[in-house]
Amino acid sequence: MRSLHIASTGMLAQQTNVDVISHNIANLNTTGFKRRRAEFQDLIYQQLRRVGSQTSDTGTIVPAGVQVGLGVKTAAVYRIGEQGNLSQTGNRLDLAVRGNGFFRVQLPSGETAYTRDGTFSLSPEGEIVTADGFLVLPAVRIPAAARDVTINASGEVLVKLDGQVAPQQVGQLQLAIFANEAGLEAIGDNLLLETPASGQAQAGTPGTPGYGAMQQGFIETSNVNVVAEITSLITAQRAYEMNGRVISASDEMLSTLSRLR
Repeated sequence: MRSLHIASTGMLAQQTNVDVISHNIANLNTTGFKRRRAEFQDLIYQQLRRVGSQTSDTGTIVPAGVQVGLGVKTAAVYRIGEQGNLSQTGNRLDLAVRGNGFFRVQLPSGETAYTRDGTFSLSPEGEIVTADGFLVLPAVRIPAAARDVTINASGEVLVKLDGQVAPQQVGQLQLAIFANEAGLEAIGDNLLLETPASGQAQAGTPGTPGYGAMQQGFIETSNVNVVAEITSLITAQRAYEMNGRVISASDEMLSTLSRLR
């Protein structure tokens, strides 16, 4: 019976859906996290009577045919890139992006990763780094004698030194944008990698057309809506239960056949 296999694919699909929803809820308080959404596609069809086939020598054709579907499959898990709320921290090195763009981060392997998590600190050398100590690109070094650090909306890093009236610019932060942000590969630790699907990174100055602006002393919160996630979780649970009932009904039908004499 096809229904056993079809319903099992439905249960597996809803399990994947619940996994994605659980991941969203688990990252409700993760800085810069973007919620995910599972998308599904129907599986191939068995052609018991092909639509459009001729039924006579006079050219009559089958108007609808008989196609039996074989279930469902997971097509993709999309990343929804809508803006999260900005939360004020008071930390002079915390940065949030209002609009498009990712911070660039240099990994220990030499690769460049991308993130929306602007929870930054200083390394022993005075360079701006992530919470894991990875260098933020382009590298900016804050002098040890700096009394204050200001990062404006355009990404200019300004420091106030003793004996100077005007702030001194010591660096310029940049943002990277992609043609397809959903194509970035998540590797954990709030980091993403460029892929052929995302297109090449285009670095630019914050605040210019197409690039977001920086907000010092803020971080971007997760864009997960817990009410929407709980609603989706209930829907997925009910769909899972319905597929389970199909398996139970199919099992009862097979039991009836096995009892025939």
